[in-house]
Amino acid sequence: MSAMSLQEKALLSRRQLLRAGGVAFSSLPLAGLLRAEAAAGQEESKKAVVMVLLEGGPSHIDTWDMKLDAPAEIRGEFRPIPSSIPGVPLCEHLPLLASRLDRFSVVRSIVDSIGVHTSYQCETGRKNRPSEPSGGWPSMGAVLQKFAGDGCSGVPSSITLSPYTRTGGGFFGSAYQLFKPQQGALADLAFNEDLPLSRLDERLNLASRFSSTAATSGGLTDVAGTNELHRQAYEMLSSPGLVSALDVSAADPSDRERYRARVPRRYWQHVDKFLSARRLVEAGARYVMVSIGGFDTHKANFTRLKSELLPILDSGLTHLVGDLHDRGLHDDVTVFAWGEFGRSPTLQGADGRNHWPRVNTALLTGGGMQTGQIIGSTDRLGGEVTSRPVHSGEIFATIYQCCGLDASRLTGTDLSGRPLQLVDPAHQALPELV
Repeated sequence: MSAMSLQEKALLSRRQLLRAGGVAFSSLPLAGLLRAEAAAGQEESKKAVVMVLLEGGPSHIDTWDMKLDAPAEIRGEFRPIPSSIPGVPLCEHLPLLASRLDRFSVVRSIVDSIGVHTSYQCETGRKNRPSEPSGGWPSMGAVLQKFAGDGCSGVPSSITLSPYTRTGGGFFGSAYQLFKPQQGALADLAFNEDLPLSRLDERLNLASRFSSTAATSGGLTDVAGTNELHRQAYEMLSSPGLVSALDVSAADPSDRERYRARVPRRYWQHVDKFLSARRLVEAGARYVMVSIGGFDTHKANFTRLKSELLPILDSGLTHLVGDLHDRGLHDDVTVFAWGEFGRSPTLQGADGRNHWPRVNTALLTGGGMQTGQIIGSTDRLGGEVTSRPVHSGEIFATIYQCCGLDASRLTGTDLSGRPLQLVDPAHQALPELV
């Protein structure tokens, strides 16, 4: 069955599903949750975030902090090109981004990267070394789901399109895990038309009774999380929004062509994720994580950047942000891109760069923030921050403020009962941006 026929034939609206059930859904806690959600008006806010993880740690020197006066063995083989921010060059392999750099702000001076390959800090704004709270820090997606509310019925609040996701609900529990659709599994998200609706009704009732019984007997500790997962599954089955947004083949062909135009065919699946991210936030997702893997360029740094990694980033990020502008969503949707750390000024061998946690960078836009700025600087070789040191928590506080959330008021309790602030109290939103 084609993806389009799945949308047209197999998906039932929530109203149809409720009307067709043999036993009143009003008896279900799940239905009560749905009514409470609607009454609370959780679907009214359009605030959302797209986080682009540049997995492996991108070279800042070869992208948006080029060192034109450094020796050849430092600056590498890429040439600079002018950008739409006067006096700020970008790598020659980022022409689309260079032409629209005024729509972004670039932070060149992040100083607290932990220097290892894990997305934990990028996803939570916190370090998990040498220790972390009981249950772990919740991801940004979990925080937005808890404090900004769900987005739109039928679309999970927090979605990851990345195979590198390491965190989720943390000490918030399983109800706040990021939803991770499996590639090629759209059919699994569609309602099975061979399953009688009365059977679905029975299964929902049974699941509800099981949760209550297990909780009473002590066999199930995360009852709220289990019920929330049931609610999410119900909504995904009864609404076409998620399947439609994930199905890039259902997008306007001209959109697919724009995103793919400068990207080799074998990498289309990667740039398509940026189009999916746009469609997901349009459908009501609160948080979407996209990733590009392969920036750990100990070898073939220049070859991989120019032939694969930068074309994907250049096209995907530029068109995503451009589409948000064109659709009037730019002030509601915050987009930011970063990796775990920067890379060494000195080349490793002929064409590689090592990990360099002393310097990290980020591109930010949307959410009403000020753009066209360069925040912070590094020295002549790109090895040390020389002005405006920035911490990951400040990036998170900025993004939360763009979503209408005061970072100082975002608190939680870990599994040991210890109250915690989700953003380090020493870290506040960057005043240059908000």
